[in-house]
Amino acid sequence: MVLAFALAIAGLVLASVLKAIRVQPPKGTPPRSSESQRLGAPPPVAPSSSSVQARFVPPLLDQNPDTLAAQREVMFENMKSQLGLDDQALAKTRAIVESSRWMGQGNPKITEHPMSRAECQAVRATREFREGDARCGSPNMVPLFDRDAGEKADAAKLCIDQYEFPNIPCDYPVTWVRSDQAQLLCQAQGKRLCDAHEWEGGCAGALRPPEREYTFGERRLMQEHLHNKDRELIWAYGKKENHALCATGSAKSPKCFTPSWELCGTNTYPAGAFPECVSPLGVYDQHGNAAEHMNLPLVAEELGRRGGTGENEMKGSWFIFLQADAHEDDCRWRALAWHAGKLMAEDSHRNYHLGFRCCKDLAASELLAP
Repeated sequence: MVLAFALAIAGLVLASVLKAIRVQPPKGTPPRSSESQRLGAPPPVAPSSSSVQARFVPPLLDQNPDTLAAQREVMFENMKSQLGLDDQALAKTRAIVESSRWMGQGNPKITEHPMSRAECQAVRATREFREGDARCGSPNMVPLFDRDAGEKADAAKLCIDQYEFPNIPCDYPVTWVRSDQAQLLCQAQGKRLCDAHEWEGGCAGALRPPEREYTFGERRLMQEHLHNKDRELIWAYGKKENHALCATGSAKSPKCFTPSWELCGTNTYPAGAFPECVSPLGVYDQHGNAAEHMNLPLVAEELGRRGGTGENEMKGSWFIFLQADAHEDDCRWRALAWHAGKLMAEDSHRNYHLGFRCCKDLAASELLAP
């Protein structure tokens, strides 16, 4: 009897040990909580040596207040939480935005976004999206280089925002911004407005050298004509135009016949909501959503990486293009001097469907190179 009891106890101990061994996670893997097991969520990934500096990113605020001031506060909070902006960069950004009468994510009284931030996040949770590249040193940026010439990302001297400013996936683009304000906002965050050929290279998947992309010395209209007539015909997603792949299915406000803050809502989608509207280099929404400001250098000294500025250039289609194909929107097409003027002019063009994205030089020693 005593022997049988001892054997039973030993069996129970052995079973407990075996059970512990079976459920023990691999070494270095954080344990799953009972809640995540119940929901069927995948186990957390143990941090690798390349991600030990990764920071916790709080949830994106999905609020659409009915005043511009409150809308901006949501935007600033998302910039702080999603981009990790320090107090100085955020203060500079705030000052530029608040100096404008209209700059924000659209007139909140009449803007009707066709998709919420939460709906965008649900799409991104089920589809594959390109991550930003740590080599850029800022969130949500990817390197620009010439794949056609055999260049690699490791050798890139420049990065571009993956999304329209504020460069946050599933947040709405900033509009009603002048080109000089766009440049100042980029600079507030350690970047600059992209040159036309940089934006084009990010879209087409190959950043070509400036000497190939500009005919410096010619007047602007001639430069744009010479560039357009022999350009490569390509869109971010491929060689065949297909507006349905991008954020182009929205509509104008009913009474928006001419650009007006009171009558024209910024009826944009959240940035990065369309997984196929991406370039080979990982840049999203260069077709649809908001059109974009950039710098057009007319002489070499006006190149952005030389610290210069030229004239304002606007590029990219916007959120109504599935209904109204207003102009060409292929990657390398340049508009013929629309609202032409100096980039840093304080009366430069702004509109309800016009935003921007930033570029960032990676090596200061390259700023003086051609």
